[in-house]
Amino acid sequence: MKWLSKAYIWVIMVFLYAPIGVLIFFSFNQSKSRSNFTGFTLDWYVKLFHNDLIIQSLINTLIVALVSSVIATAIGTVAAVGINSMKRWKKSLIMNITYLPIVNPEIVIGVSFMLLFVMAQGLLSNIGMGFEFGYMTLILAHVTFNLPYVILNVMPKLRQMDKYIYEAALDLGCPPVKAFFKVVMPEIMPGILSGFLMAFTYSLDDFVISYFVSGATSQTLPITIYSMTRRKVSPEINAISAIIFVVVLVILLLVNFHGARREKQSRREGYGYETFFVPDPLFSPVVRLLCNRLCRIRGGGR
Repeated sequence: MKWLSKAYIWVIMVFLYAPIGVLIFFSFNQSKSRSNFTGFTLDWYVKLFHNDLIIQSLINTLIVALVSSVIATAIGTVAAVGINSMKRWKKSLIMNITYLPIVNPEIVIGVSFMLLFVMAQGLLSNIGMGFEFGYMTLILAHVTFNLPYVILNVMPKLRQMDKYIYEAALDLGCPPVKAFFKVVMPEIMPGILSGFLMAFTYSLDDFVISYFVSGATSQTLPITIYSMTRRKVSPEINAISAIIFVVVLVILLLVNFHGARREKQSRREGYGYETFFVPDPLFSPVVRLLCNRLCRIRGGGR
């Protein structure tokens, strides 16, 4: 049975990572052929960094992901502290509401935001105020769907924290705000960092919601890649997808290495291990779509 479990793991790994391997392999192809490898070259990576559309989309993606993650982390942390101080039935009700954006399909959330912003445009235009779809709508949408992930990462740390530490700081004359930053924040910081990483990753990776709320000049990288694949899968798309995969893989390895060091240090010092949950964004809708198309091309399909 042991060999069967190992074989099962290898089959799953091949099934998951073979399409990405094909994508990376053909990003070094000398020709534009998507089925025959004619020679090794780095020209597509050089041309990639001279493609103004992709570079601007990458900048848009990083701006939206960073700003929305910081805002969502700040609001989510404060919200988690407030929810943790509620009574049992109120806390249960709010937490169930918090789960709704996670369990809802992204297309439902995306269409809802689009209709909301269109309605807001109509109402504001009646009083001489208007706005266009762009950075503001993207950031508002990303902050909203990232909030639950921050709250769900901070809440366990608040439950693990001894509440009497904060009360003791107040009894010793520490002001409430200073007591929060000096006593509570260090205790829940692992959850805050974990929530920020999740928010940043999901914002960086999001396609469906961004597709409905982005403007003509604020398209993110997943939308740009999807638009390019609808016309033709060029080697430049293979190159940018390969770079995204490698960068995310390196980040995951570094975070996991840091987590392993923290676990070893915590065990040596006799403390509990702080768990960091980092999502695996390697199979975003755009990358998955691109990999599937490449595999169909290799198989002779269209």
